[in-house]
Amino acid sequence: MLADDNPISLQYTRKKLLNAMVFFLKKTHKCGKLKILKLLYFLDFIHFRQTGKSVTGLTYFAWVKGPVPPELFYEIGNPRDDLRDHIAILPAAPGEFLKMLPRKKFDPQYFSRRELRIMAQLADIFKEADADDMSEVSHLPNKPWDKTKKEKGLDAEIDYMLSLDDTKESLSRERVEEIIDERDEVILLYRQ
Repeated sequence: MLADDNPISLQYTRKKLLNAMVFFLKKTHKCGKLKILKLLYFLDFIHFRQTGKSVTGLTYFAWVKGPVPPELFYEIGNPRDDLRDHIAILPAAPGEFLKMLPRKKFDPQYFSRRELRIMAQLADIFKEADADDMSEVSHLPNKPWDKTKKEKGLDAEIDYMLSLDDTKESLSRERVEEIIDERDEVILLYRQ
């Protein structure tokens, strides 16, 4: 897959990420660092299964506690200005979860109806859950984290293609490969 390094596209994807975080912080309880990372993982992998594209553009790895996008994981500890503008990250005592609060209003303009629907469903399902409860779901057998851990080992990148399955909601592997090829062709044409 070609990386889309167009600065405008990257800024748009970043705004989607920040607004998705604001949405989940507003719509769920007990939402700290681990819970927000799991919600973003579910959002990205469910959306990819249905469309062949993630929502946030994050890359996830199979860590011991589940799927984690390392870049965002570490940024939460040392946030860039735009993250700090959107989210307050409160200091946590040892053993406590890192609390986060939204600073801005959620802006839905960055999202498709499908993305908004998935986000709302996830917020409803996991509204009262804590990160440990969510781990049971993200660690289910034969799901992307589990498959990656078994086939490649811990710390390996989780391939979005592992989200594809034989449910009616899922695109076929062939269709996703076509979508990716078409997207890559457009990106190449755009760069010329």
